[in-house]
Amino acid sequence: MMKLRQTALSIAAGPVWLEALQAHSPDAAGLILIAQNSVGNHRNSREAHFARRLQDAGFATLIFDLQTRHEEIRDPDTRYNTPLLGQRINALFEWLRHQPPLIEMPIGLVVSSTGSAAAVRALAKEPELVGALVCRGGRPGLAGITPLRQVACPTLMIVGEKDEGLGNLHQAYELLGCPKAWRTVPGTDDCFREPGALDDAADLAVAWFQAHLTRKLTA
Repeated sequence: MMKLRQTALSIAAGPVWLEALQAHSPDAAGLILIAQNSVGNHRNSREAHFARRLQDAGFATLIFDLQTRHEEIRDPDTRYNTPLLGQRINALFEWLRHQPPLIEMPIGLVVSSTGSAAAVRALAKEPELVGALVCRGGRPGLAGITPLRQVACPTLMIVGEKDEGLGNLHQAYELLGCPKAWRTVPGTDDCFREPGALDDAADLAVAWFQAHLTRKLTA
C-alpha cells in the first residue's frame, strides 16, 4: 500500500488563509484536490472519507477549505458567493505552481455543493492546470452559461437519484462543451448520506481519474 505523508497547510487566498490537509507520496498516480465547503475536520469529514478512497486507489490528495472559520461562524453567506470561492480555487492553483513536487503531477479536482459553481468559474479562467473534474452533485449552474461552456477538462457529474436539483444539474451538464459523463447513484439525494452511497460516488470518481489523468511529460 502507498505510504502517504500527511501535512497540514495554510494557503493564502487574497487577504485570508485557507486551511488544508495534504496526503502526498512521490509515487502517487496523481494529485486530487478536494474542495470542502465546511471548515476544518480534514481527517473525519465526508470529504476525508472520499479522500481515503482516492488514496486507496493510488492518488495523493489535498483537502482544502473554501472559507475561513471566521466566515463560517460570522458570515455564512460566504459559501454561496461563488465568484469569491472561484477566486480562492484560482489562488490554490497559483500556490500549486510554486510547489514543484506537486505541480509536476497529473491534477484532478473534486467539488460539491456551491463549490461546483466555484470550480467551473476557476476552470473557465485557467483551463490548463486541471486534467479532470468530478462534480459530486452540487450546483454548477450557479456559475453561469459562459463559464460552463469554457470548461475544457473531462468532467464527470455524479448525482443522487433523489437530488431535488436534478433539473438544474441537467441544464448545467448540457452546457458543458468538454468531454463529459453523467452517472447516477441510486437511492440517495444530493448529500449521498445513505449507507454506501458516498463510497459508490468515490468509486466512480476513481475510475474517472484513472481514465483521464495522465502523467505529465518532463523535458
